[in-house]
Amino acid sequence: QVQLVESGGGAVQAGGSLRLSCAASGYTYSSNCMAWFRRSPGKEREGVAVIDDSYGSTSYADSVKGRFTISKDNAKNTLYLQMNNLKPEDTAMYYCAADASCIIWEKSEEYMYWGQGTQVTVSS
Repeated sequence: QVQLVESGGGAVQAGGSLRLSCAASGYTYSSNCMAWFRRSPGKEREGVAVIDDSYGSTSYADSVKGRFTISKDNAKNTLYLQMNNLKPEDTAMYYCAADASCIIWEKSEEYMYWGQGTQVTVSS
């Protein structure tokens, strides 16, 4: 079992920045693949970014490329999402997800473990 707890959400104006954190505990060897997803009201959950420890690689949704950076501190078992130049369309609940491996990272069904989410609100 892996437990995930997100933090760092809040309300910012467009153009601002936030850094989200996701602290993992439990059997963290089952979390080689960790990702951020988001869900806006009336929309499906969307994959934002992923980091794959097996290959040391990262991937991003086109909508956040160049603005968001995913990183991980394995010593602290913590995943991060640095979000810069935020836009109103980034407003959503952001979730941390983890699984033993990444296959189709954008598919939420691929992930066994989920956090409760942290709200990000960007005003224009």
